Amino acid sequence: MRRETPGAAPTLPPAPFPPLSNPHVAIVAGEASGDQLGSLLIKSVHEAGLPAHFYGIAGPRMQAAGASSLYDMETLSVRGYVEALSNLRSILAIRRGLRHRLLAAPPRLFIGVDAPDFNLTLEADLKRAGIPTVQFVAPSVWGWRRSRIERVRKAASHLLLIFPFEEEIYRQAGIPATYVGHPLAHALPPPDRLAARVKLALSPEAEYVALLPGSRQSELRLMGRLYVETAKRIQAERPQVRFLVPMVSRETKLLFQHALHEADAQALPLRILFGHAHDALRAADVALVASGTATMEAMLLGCPHVITYRVPWLTYQIMKRQAYLPYVGMPNILAGRFIVPELLQAKARPEDLAQALLGLLADKAARQAMLVEFDRLRGELKRDTPRLIAETLAPYLA
Repeated sequence: MRRETPGAAPTLPPAPFPPLSNPHVAIVAGEASGDQLGSLLIKSVHEAGLPAHFYGIAGPRMQAAGASSLYDMETLSVRGYVEALSNLRSILAIRRGLRHRLLAAPPRLFIGVDAPDFNLTLEADLKRAGIPTVQFVAPSVWGWRRSRIERVRKAASHLLLIFPFEEEIYRQAGIPATYVGHPLAHALPPPDRLAARVKLALSPEAEYVALLPGSRQSELRLMGRLYVETAKRIQAERPQVRFLVPMVSRETKLLFQHALHEADAQALPLRILFGHAHDALRAADVALVASGTATMEAMLLGCPHVITYRVPWLTYQIMKRQAYLPYVGMPNILAGRFIVPELLQAKARPEDLAQALLGLLADKAARQAMLVEFDRLRGELKRDTPRLIAETLAPYLA
């Protein structure tokens, strides 16, 4: 998305800037997972006693941590080439407007939280203007589009890495980087199925399947019906099963309810939760999880799961040709082999997904073997992430 179409940037509301003694830190997150990571970063800075006022593009968690948001984060929350095209005009206008504002009133530091297609272009422009830039979560050059490493070099003054194997990759490329551990491994509570069920007022003895079709509205439009049809097949073969469906927003909840109506599945024994994705994963016996950050969360929270995803055909063809690994789920990437089933694209059929989940429910030994691997990987990812983040950012804020 280097080339930008002409047009005026949208009008921005005035930002509540603090006194000059507080360094201005611009920060951009592009989706719910980035909002979670960004909120942890902001809290880490404040708890370390570092002075900073954060503003930019922030979701509800970052705003609750003290960031001011100039744009709606949902506009950036798309995944894949075809999906981005439908929002391209708005996304480019936002980036133009934000770049203009930051160059006119330079912040002490710019932090991009994931969202590399949006952030790296902006960071390169800011870095050329003398503004230090930090990218929190490096692009997955180890997984696909390896050519992006040169783009990272031009864009980022420093990287905050969340996977241990990335440090050597970027060290060899001569890009300053610090492995801070995976924030979720630090922040998420340990697996405790009974405690989670008590919290959600669930039966301690019942069987629960968590359904996580994604946090983006585009994901619900593509996969909401797939998840509902899968649940119908599971319930037909195992009537005692109950379903937990955490939704991140009113919009995604409405889209899932629409899928229930389309599939004539309003009688399914399910409970839609507003938020509580972590509690649902801790409480469930197994889960069906959309590829992305939720697969990491399911692993860290000790929930055996099946990974699925669908994207438009053209997006899939482009991504398939640029991928280097045979798997997409983070548990499998970290393990270097398949430890979690992946049913993607054409293989993501309700009957196959249902059978994979029913197999896990019926096979206690398979679930236990998966949990042993999850525990090992959790230990590799856990570090004192807030301290490492604060120590890395301190020289920029002093």
